[in-house]
Amino acid sequence: MSITVEANLVGGRFTADAAGAPIEVRNPANDEVVGHVPSMGPADVDAVISAALDGAKLWKRTGQLARGRILLDAAALIRAEAPDLVEVIVTEMGKTRSEATGEVGKAAEFFEYYGGIGRLPYGELIPDGRPGTFALQRHEPIGVVLLVTPWNDPLLTPARKLAPALIAGNAVVIKPATETPIITLRLADILHRAGLPAGVLGTVTGRGSQIGDVLTTDPRFAAVSFTGSTSVGLDLQRKLAGSGVRVQTEMGGKNAAVVLADADLDLVVPTLMGGAFGQAGQRCTATSRLIVERSVADELTTRLSAAVSALRVGPGSSDGVDLGPVVSRAQQNDIAARVSAGLAEGAQVVAKANVDADLLSGGAFVEPVLLTVDADNSLWREEVFGPVLGMRVVDSLDEAIEAVNDSNYGLSSAVFTRSLDAAFRFIDEVDTGQVSVNQPTSGWDIHQPFGGFKESGSAFKEQGLEALHFYTRVKTAAVRTH
Repeated sequence: MSITVEANLVGGRFTADAAGAPIEVRNPANDEVVGHVPSMGPADVDAVISAALDGAKLWKRTGQLARGRILLDAAALIRAEAPDLVEVIVTEMGKTRSEATGEVGKAAEFFEYYGGIGRLPYGELIPDGRPGTFALQRHEPIGVVLLVTPWNDPLLTPARKLAPALIAGNAVVIKPATETPIITLRLADILHRAGLPAGVLGTVTGRGSQIGDVLTTDPRFAAVSFTGSTSVGLDLQRKLAGSGVRVQTEMGGKNAAVVLADADLDLVVPTLMGGAFGQAGQRCTATSRLIVERSVADELTTRLSAAVSALRVGPGSSDGVDLGPVVSRAQQNDIAARVSAGLAEGAQVVAKANVDADLLSGGAFVEPVLLTVDADNSLWREEVFGPVLGMRVVDSLDEAIEAVNDSNYGLSSAVFTRSLDAAFRFIDEVDTGQVSVNQPTSGWDIHQPFGGFKESGSAFKEQGLEALHFYTRVKTAAVRTH
């Protein structure tokens, strides 16, 4: 029986040719095969990179206004084709339609934002002390960049990286996660139809075990931007150290939300629920640690228990569902193992949602759970990447800040309080790259710099104008006029 295989973009044309047998893409809600993508080998990868080298030369010579126009046209196509893109995300990743709709909208916004940046200045004049001379600095593209993107935001993260890389004038090779590659190939098709020249974008699908090192260590790349697990990101940093290749890593998080005694619990509960259990907890910025001041702990626990118990879990394509499945059976099993280990270490279940047994056996579904844990429990220390929220009680703001910072991670944190003094102490003293006051740990806008500290990230931020620093270099010139 013949199967349909999605096509990669290579040198301006789409091809399903590849060295290996096609890779199955499955719907996590029911394990059904929803598509196949090529399994590229080293020679296939070499062809993509070679085409990108030529594309980089052409794209660098293309004016910023023309680059911006293509990005804006791509954004318009994303919006026009949103219903189809939503269905791809729901089917291959498992998000609810509401979550997938939000992701498609954000992806369009990234291309709109950076498309508009094509009209901004890209250099400055600088005084020079020599007679009849002025200096200038220019921001130039760095060449060919590799983007390695994850499965949890399979359209948003490629858009977050592609848009600044392209407006800066770079050629791009993108490797999507094996679990969710189809939506990235749809995005490549949109950019191609929007007018992106041949070679400026190339896609690579394949098994990381076979082509991961080939890609990430190729000396023809000027930079590698990676979003994914901390272990892989740290290994990538080590591999490329001293190579001259720029590395941007957006890795894991163990994000804490602090609820102080004066917090508005009517605001806290729905905000925490969205931050912890939205997208089935599969966000690097998801709230996974809850730190509560003792005087409000009992009331907040009662309210959260009721909210967790009421969560509705089901296929993302169904109406009225709060959580879809996690991305795969492997992820489902990993979350279950981590929860079991935490319970063996002394964690106590406070509340969990009731998930139909047929769902648990028929797809990659997980029961959302709220637990009490201590500071040494693995559920408090290690990223679970699922709908699991651990809670601890503290006696003061000082103790809460200490608990937030007592982590190898430093991505996002939040505090709920009516006190400006407490809010700004929290902002000043927590060691996280993103800080929220009376907002969830997740949900950052496209023009706001994004990235974490410690083992959550690298020196280069994503989003906003800050993102352009990673994708550009500065050239200074002095000009004598007479």
